[in-house]
Amino acid sequence: MAFLFSSKRICLLVFALLSSFCSFGQPLSDSLSARVDKLFEEWNGTGRPGAAVGVVHGGKLIYAKGFGDADIETGAPITPTTIFHVASISKEFTAYGIVLLAQEGKLSLDDDIREHLPEVPDFGPKITIRHLIHHTSGLRDQWALLTMAGWGMSDVITKEHVFNLVRRQKELNFAPVPNTCTAIRAIRCWPKLWHG
Repeated sequence: MAFLFSSKRICLLVFALLSSFCSFGQPLSDSLSARVDKLFEEWNGTGRPGAAVGVVHGGKLIYAKGFGDADIETGAPITPTTIFHVASISKEFTAYGIVLLAQEGKLSLDDDIREHLPEVPDFGPKITIRHLIHHTSGLRDQWALLTMAGWGMSDVITKEHVFNLVRRQKELNFAPVPNTCTAIRAIRCWPKLWHG
């Protein structure tokens, strides 16, 4: 918990420093860069995970630096160009962007996804954006589809591959449900899958 608190504190301090000292889109001064470096000092060095820190101000990258190791086993350092496997963390940003679009009236969370993605097959029941956000659409996840199609974890997989697999599904894994609580209740109805 101390690490999480420390991370939050660091982010707030960086934001406060940068918002008060940066000119519009200008690189950080050497003294301000040194102060940001000091905030991440404990993350730097070999044998410890770290972070890539980038600060954008006025639409321009004004600070970029890596701290710690990208791979602790090999000692490969994190740099500003290190590629990270972000996995599911992008879901939060996607959901946030969708909610912003809904607030602007550009879409509704209850829109049928085919209004925005017409190439998705009609599986019968309406699948909404809300279903996708809550993982209650009945669409199989990419790893299930890839496994069913014979792909391996070492294969190079693009978003086009995944989208083609989604389009080729013959049926949903389950009927869309309104929310995760409903999904849990539905799963409890299947004694073979629920042990408890």
